Amino acid sequence: MAKQLDHITDDLQAFIQAQKIFFVATAAETGTVNLSPKGMDSFRILGPNRVMWLNVTGSGNETAAHLLHNDRITIMFCAFEGKPLILRLYGHGKTYHSGSAEWSEYYPLFAPLEGARQLIDIQVNLVQSSCGMAVPFMDYNREREDLAIWARKQSPDGIQNYWARKNMVSIDGFDTGIFASPSASDNKN
Repeated sequence: MAKQLDHITDDLQAFIQAQKIFFVATAAETGTVNLSPKGMDSFRILGPNRVMWLNVTGSGNETAAHLLHNDRITIMFCAFEGKPLILRLYGHGKTYHSGSAEWSEYYPLFAPLEGARQLIDIQVNLVQSSCGMAVPFMDYNREREDLAIWARKQSPDGIQNYWARKNMVSIDGFDTGIFASPSASDNKN
């Protein structure tokens, strides 16, 4: 039932744009595999083989750490309403931090999100769809405001302080590059 494509088609782009949640998976050569849910209006399709998401402050920073060690990344969407579908985007990612030329170029593509931390740029080399018939129906209610409320209570210095305490290294002790100079931290794999 799975289909493999070398690009995101127009109908798959429409599916992606309708989704309220997606999942990101990364791993370094050793250590833990990270799988994280992402939401908000934070995902953009830049072309048939390129996507980007605005990564906001969280309790960890595993994706950025992993991409510095191994640039492989998988994004997964699944239909919780309508026709069943699971869609995976396999590719290679780069992290852009505030202050970099790439941040200045691409950040305006997104509505401002409180606590914005990094942009993750992904070159997609394989698109795979599968049936998703076992995924349950679920109704979308609304976005959570908790993260935005928390981030608004912080000053910009407060966010930076949080990053220094919680986002500088992964759970496996890998550097995340969050405070490196933009040209040094943006992985170029």
